[in-house]
Amino acid sequence: MKMNWVEKFFMNNALRAFIQRHFEAPLLEKLGGRVDGMKVLEIGCGRGIGTGIIFERFGAREIHSFDVDPEMVEKARKRLSGYPQDRLKLFVGDAASIDAEDNSFDAVFDFWIIHHVPDWRKAVSEIRRVLKPGGKFFFGEVTSKALGRLFYRMFLEHPSQNRFSAREFVSELEKQGIRVGNNSVERFFGDFVIGAGRRV
Repeated sequence: MKMNWVEKFFMNNALRAFIQRHFEAPLLEKLGGRVDGMKVLEIGCGRGIGTGIIFERFGAREIHSFDVDPEMVEKARKRLSGYPQDRLKLFVGDAASIDAEDNSFDAVFDFWIIHHVPDWRKAVSEIRRVLKPGGKFFFGEVTSKALGRLFYRMFLEHPSQNRFSAREFVSELEKQGIRVGNNSVERFFGDFVIGAGRRV
């Protein structure tokens, strides 16, 4: 599901980029380590802030990034034009049907995307499918607790059925073969869950 204009405004500004760079990325690195020299997939690239972070902070060798919204992919393409094109692939795609072969990536990054996917369990299954054995999954997600709040219900658009709590999200990862263990944390009274897992 694409973001509406309100969420695009909140997700595509300097403050959001600052938070992603200086708070989210360090926490993800603490929980899951770096990806030096690895081939990485980013789901939901938006305007490309996360892609840049994965290159610069996490040390990825090659990144494939996609978004369901062609407008966002075009913004990312312009923002990331300075990166070597043989190390970066940007495309329109769907997290519930990832255009990649099995065992393709050393790591996958999810910067707050899966809660937008109507069949979120299918997205988890696809992430597990494209990860190599031992591959890492870095995630930051918005839970049903946040989505039930008045602001989210009035101004943002998300699937209304079959949403997940922090515990349910991590449990589904474990069930599908992505081991998280103690490498996840909740923030803002359970509104958000951030963590890293590894495909077993």
